[in-house]
Amino acid sequence: MARIVMKFGGTSVADLERIRNVARHVKREVDSGHEVAVVVSAMAGKTNELVEWTREASALHDAREYDAVVASGEQVTSGLLAITLQSMGVNARSWQGWQIPIRTNNAHGAARILDIDGTDLIRRFGEGQVAVVAGFQGIGPDNRIATLGRGGSDTSAVAIAAGVKADRCDIYTDVDGVYTTDPRIEPAARRLKTIAFEEMLEMASLGAKVLQVRSVELAMVHKVRTFVRSSFTEPDAPGMDDFDNPPGTLICDEDEIVEQEVVTGIAYAKDEAQISLRRVADRPGVSAAIFGPLAEAHINVDMIVQNISEDGTSTDMTFTIPSGDMDKAVAVLEKAREAIGFDAVQSEQGLVKVSVIGIGMRSHAGVAATAFTALAEKGINIKAITTSEIKISILIDGAYAELAVRTLHSVYGLDKT
Repeated sequence: MARIVMKFGGTSVADLERIRNVARHVKREVDSGHEVAVVVSAMAGKTNELVEWTREASALHDAREYDAVVASGEQVTSGLLAITLQSMGVNARSWQGWQIPIRTNNAHGAARILDIDGTDLIRRFGEGQVAVVAGFQGIGPDNRIATLGRGGSDTSAVAIAAGVKADRCDIYTDVDGVYTTDPRIEPAARRLKTIAFEEMLEMASLGAKVLQVRSVELAMVHKVRTFVRSSFTEPDAPGMDDFDNPPGTLICDEDEIVEQEVVTGIAYAKDEAQISLRRVADRPGVSAAIFGPLAEAHINVDMIVQNISEDGTSTDMTFTIPSGDMDKAVAVLEKAREAIGFDAVQSEQGLVKVSVIGIGMRSHAGVAATAFTALAEKGINIKAITTSEIKISILIDGAYAELAVRTLHSVYGLDKT
């Protein structure tokens, strides 16, 4: 017998028929003798509808009331799933975030989890009860519902798994695992059997949409073994009840992976913009003068490249941001022109960041050179490069995104079985 947390996203619970399918997945695990908690999202599209209603009610709405409204989507789903399970003879009870409780900070709309008391859930497990938990929500220090931001149900599931010391957290989604790259771009992409927490964190933060970044961070910190699985595979399909080797991708500590590949996957992020400040005075504090105002404006800066002039008196500072923030960023920089001291600001949209990721890169030389050579042979110009121990990110024109992904996927042998 094991303790499992199962999480189902919006497409998995989009209507009553899909909720019944989810219930069959849950019943399979219960019938196998496992203790089960289920975390659910709102039905597909429901959160967007609720958000729109709050905006129509008032453009400048109270964040606490916003949370009260948008958290209701998960409440409906958890109740419906509990009712469905009960009709199948499964002892189930729905839980809201505040009932557990999942305690958060006071950042309504984007709260962070501070603590989970799993005592009541564990006691109910002992009574043979399945806990059906509304994801995406907790209770803030002001004793009001606080939501965790987009994708927050993944974070809820991993946090609950850590709180009840679960043996595993299964994230059921509309794909059957984590792939070496986006199969829509590269049909030869392969599903990974295992991937290390660090690699998954890089994949998620660099454009892969399978898991929410905060959930991977939490899983890595608390070492919660996490499986990405498909909710659309029939519950009684072969292997679905194999606890030690279920279909999907296991995200785990790198020590569990016997032999690491040099490169695990290729991720990409569209809609990148590049801003360059020309002939900035090279003096102490200039970087703070540039990036401080951008941070205050909540603009996320990614790749940063600095080129110092030959005489050492000035520098060109180039960095990337989301395309949607470009006009705002330029306005912030122009306002701070005197404090920064630059001659000109240049901007460019329509760029793409392509990233090569793999823990095996730590112990292998020439990984970057392989990428640069392969892209050069395809006539793809590189605008900026950043690297870490397990990642190389390359900024290119958006028109070459698919060609770059396919080229890198092939040159590292990721299309080979």
